[in-house]
Amino acid sequence: MARIIESENFSRRIIKMSVDDVISVVQDYQRIVPRGADYYTTRCALSDTVIYIPEEC
Repeated sequence: MARIIESENFSRRIIKMSVDDVISVVQDYQRIVPRGADYYTTRCALSDTVIYIPEEC
Protein backbone atom coordinates (compact mmCIF):
# COMPACT_ATOMS: atom_id res chain seq x y z
CA MET A 1 0.00 0.00 0.00
CA ALA A 2 1.12 3.54 -0.68
CA ARG A 3 2.19 5.72 2.20
CA ILE A 4 2.13 9.53 2.14
CA ILE A 5 5.17 11.07 3.80
CA GLU A 6 4.99 14.70 4.92
CA SER A 7 8.09 16.83 4.43
CA GLU A 8 9.57 18.66 7.40
CA ASN A 9 8.45 22.08 6.18
CA PHE A 10 5.08 20.77 4.88
CA SER A 11 5.71 22.27 1.44
CA ARG A 12 5.51 18.94 -0.38
CA ARG A 13 4.43 15.41 0.29
CA ILE A 14 5.90 12.29 -1.24
CA ILE A 15 4.25 8.96 -1.82
CA LYS A 16 6.17 5.82 -0.97
CA MET A 17 4.86 2.99 -3.12
CA SER A 18 5.27 -0.73 -2.69
CA VAL A 19 6.27 -3.03 -5.53
CA ASP A 20 2.62 -4.08 -5.86
CA ASP A 21 1.57 -0.42 -6.18
CA VAL A 22 4.08 0.18 -8.98
CA ILE A 23 2.98 -2.98 -10.81
CA SER A 24 -0.65 -1.90 -10.46
CA VAL A 25 0.11 1.53 -11.98
CA VAL A 26 2.03 -0.06 -14.85
CA GLN A 27 -0.86 -2.47 -15.52
CA ASP A 28 -3.31 0.44 -15.56
CA TYR A 29 -1.01 2.34 -17.94
CA GLN A 30 -0.80 -0.66 -20.28
CA ARG A 31 -4.59 -1.06 -20.20
CA ILE A 32 -5.27 2.65 -20.89
CA VAL A 33 -2.58 3.60 -23.42
CA PRO A 34 -2.58 1.88 -26.82
CA ARG A 35 0.56 -0.14 -27.55
CA GLY A 36 3.08 1.88 -29.53
CA ALA A 37 1.27 5.16 -28.86
CA ASP A 38 3.17 8.37 -29.45
CA TYR A 39 3.69 11.07 -26.83
CA TYR A 40 0.58 13.09 -27.74
CA THR A 41 -1.73 10.04 -27.76
CA THR A 42 -0.30 8.89 -24.43
CA ARG A 43 -0.83 12.31 -22.83
CA CYS A 44 -4.41 12.50 -24.11
CA ALA A 45 -5.26 8.99 -22.89
CA LEU A 46 -3.78 9.60 -19.44
CA SER A 47 -5.23 13.10 -19.01
CA ASP A 48 -8.75 11.66 -19.28
CA THR A 49 -8.06 8.96 -16.67
CA VAL A 50 -7.69 8.91 -12.90
CA ILE A 51 -5.49 6.22 -11.37
CA TYR A 52 -5.95 5.60 -7.66
CA ILE A 53 -3.41 4.09 -5.29
CA PRO A 54 -4.79 2.89 -1.94
CA GLU A 55 -3.25 4.62 1.06
CA GLU A 56 -1.85 2.74 4.02
CA CYS A 57 -3.74 3.47 7.23
